[in-house]
Amino acid sequence: MHMPKLPIIVHHSIRRAWLACALLLMSFAFTMPVASAAQIQSPANFDHARTGFPLTGAHRNARCESCHDRGILQGTPKDCVSCHGTASRLPDASRLPAAHIPVTGGCESCHRTSAWVPATFNHASVEGQRCGSCHNGMVATGKTSDHMQTVQICSACHRTTAWLPAKFDHNGVAAGSCSTCHNGSKATGKPSNHVATTESCDACHRTTAWLPATFKHSGVAAGSCSTCHNGSKSTGKPSNHIPTTQSCDACHKTTAWLPATFNHSGVAAGSCSTCHNGSKATGKPSNHVATTQSCDACHRTTAWLPATFNHSGVTAGSCATCHNGSKATGKPSNHLPTTQSCDACHKTTAWTPATFNHSNVTAGSCATCHNGSTATGKPSNHVPTTQSCDACHRTTAWTPATFNHSGVTAGSCSTCHNGSTATGKPSNHLPTTQSCDVCHRTTAWLPATFNHSGVTAGSCSTCHNGTTATGKPSNHIPTTQSCDACHRTTAWLPATFNHSGVAAGSCATCHNGSAATGKPSNHVPTTQSCDVCHRTTAWLPATFNHSGVTAGSCATCHNGTTATGKPSNHIPTTQSCDACHRTTAWLPATFNHSGVAAGSCATCHNGSAATGKPSNHLPTTQSCDACHRTTAWLPATFNHSNVTAGSCATCHNGTTATGKPSNHLPTTQSCDACHRTTAWLPATFSHSNVTAGSCATCHNGTSATGKPSNHFVTTKSCDACHRTTAWEPVTAYSHVSAGYRQHQAGMSCSSCHTTNNEVITWKFAAYRPNCAGCHANEYEPGEHKKVSTPKILYTVQELQDCSGACHEYTDATFSTIKKTRTGQHRATDGSFD
Repeated sequence: MHMPKLPIIVHHSIRRAWLACALLLMSFAFTMPVASAAQIQSPANFDHARTGFPLTGAHRNARCESCHDRGILQGTPKDCVSCHGTASRLPDASRLPAAHIPVTGGCESCHRTSAWVPATFNHASVEGQRCGSCHNGMVATGKTSDHMQTVQICSACHRTTAWLPAKFDHNGVAAGSCSTCHNGSKATGKPSNHVATTESCDACHRTTAWLPATFKHSGVAAGSCSTCHNGSKSTGKPSNHIPTTQSCDACHKTTAWLPATFNHSGVAAGSCSTCHNGSKATGKPSNHVATTQSCDACHRTTAWLPATFNHSGVTAGSCATCHNGSKATGKPSNHLPTTQSCDACHKTTAWTPATFNHSNVTAGSCATCHNGSTATGKPSNHVPTTQSCDACHRTTAWTPATFNHSGVTAGSCSTCHNGSTATGKPSNHLPTTQSCDVCHRTTAWLPATFNHSGVTAGSCSTCHNGTTATGKPSNHIPTTQSCDACHRTTAWLPATFNHSGVAAGSCATCHNGSAATGKPSNHVPTTQSCDVCHRTTAWLPATFNHSGVTAGSCATCHNGTTATGKPSNHIPTTQSCDACHRTTAWLPATFNHSGVAAGSCATCHNGSAATGKPSNHLPTTQSCDACHRTTAWLPATFNHSNVTAGSCATCHNGTTATGKPSNHLPTTQSCDACHRTTAWLPATFSHSNVTAGSCATCHNGTSATGKPSNHFVTTKSCDACHRTTAWEPVTAYSHVSAGYRQHQAGMSCSSCHTTNNEVITWKFAAYRPNCAGCHANEYEPGEHKKVSTPKILYTVQELQDCSGACHEYTDATFSTIKKTRTGQHRATDGSFD
């Protein structure tokens, strides 16, 4: 028994006393007889765990003597096998069964003290046995009926902690036999969204995991990539893919997406930067011409260079980015000194000709270039001046030039205007000693401000005689009036013309565009005289006379600006107004449909703008012009293209449209079964529903063609011989007579039926119904030997059916055949050989 611990007292006498007591107690334990279980009274507070073997599970309720054999407490084994092994020391303890899995571990390795089962098996204690020693379906769970076919041991795939998940060892699996297991029953098969293929799993997948997989494209049809690469079954085009309708294999290889040989044929024009952005593909280099154009504006898809440069997208003013003498041609050494960009003067198509842009040239610095070397300078006969070119000349051209007279002394005009340096007085100038600037302005000779205040009214021609001063031009209005009757002294024009003396219809004498204002370019095309429509006081308003207007030119005026045009609700047409309207009034109008858009009839023919469909019109959604003409409603050619097959009677009922005539063939078929939509006749009759033998119901000579007068005399129905597609050729007729045999194709009915009767008499009735009944007269006895010696011939009677025994015999006994019949006999021929 276990002694409780006591405090240790260091005093030596006390220690010796306790040691003596302990030895005494031990002697009692070995010398005193063992007490019975009944005599043992354990304290109620005895803790069995203090013995090193705590009582748990089923041991908690076990009686002491079930383990402590013969009441011996001390020295009781603590290992399971001492009690529960095959050689258990306890007769009533549960022992290791004979069929137990062979293990080296104790019971506690797998079992709990509460019960033998369930047990957690510890495979670490298995004595080197193969899994099948236990997992055979009897000792422990074995392979299920649907287990994969394999001779591997369980541990090759399964763990000892649980069957699943399992890691299958494919080393012993034959290549290409994956579907033996991976069929969706025994093991995972192809999912519903698997790439369509008949290849074995191992063609693409590894045995360690389904993914990643190396797909084998060898059996994939070219151009069918999207069948799988659609973003569902397999990787599809990414959202930033180049916009193209090409199949993947047009550019990519089956081994990897990149690198790819790009096929530009399906790339949308102008989308180059989708790829050529410096990330996906080569983009613009840092020294590229500054432009927003797409690559394909200049470059080809086969190579970057050579390139045809398109300047349309080049930023204005950035020419020097390229035209710097390195990337592209720059300014030559003799170029005008300027900081302007090339495009200020030059075109993108060629350097010359160029329009120089003077906008940034400093005013007054013209001589920097215009010095006779760099650019044109002053000519030798130039007006003597120190002014800069731009004081008088424009940058667009030397002439005309506006001379700056601001620095010229008043009255000194003749210094230049002497006829040499500058224009002087013409020979016909008014006689005067005045300086030019008395009348003329510095901006132009004309108009000149002549002071007429001292001139007598009506004496204009004193000067204005064509010599002293401007006289009447050759194209002047013919008049004897003095100039001041119409003109002012300040200017010839404008002039107030007095038409009172002008002859009617002679307007063009003056109004010809030279003498006076003529017809403007946008005038109504007409040969009428002005006064037919216009007044002498003003051009407008005018009363228009259409009699001289060119036909079809209405829109020249009637365009909504010059004159009233088409209203917004006008019938859609490109015709000229006069195609329908009169010149006296818009309405009434005779409508010309030639310019009306096809199918737009209802725009007008709606019952409001113009006549619409009457209440008894054929039910149709077709436009009017599908059937009717523009000249009149009737007659009309009906367009049957949208009519439902078999619905003819909806219209062809004798009321809405022509129905069946009284003598029509009796039939319930729809019209279109036989007739065409273009005309009733000719018609192709459908005999499909006609009762056999009832031909005469129609083919009676009235309803339809009957028998002609020379027809074979018979009571048979037409279909006994004829086809429904055509009268001829006639079908092979089955003769009533059983004796009739088929004849050669060259035989016709009239060969036998000479009287055109259905029944004919036998020529030789004695031989009917055999061949000789008709052909007895053609029989040649000499050709049919029966015996050569003595000569005996076959008779017609013997060979009347052309198939009798016609062998040649050796003698008259007719017992031995000498010669068989020849191959010339044809029993079914139309004649004898």
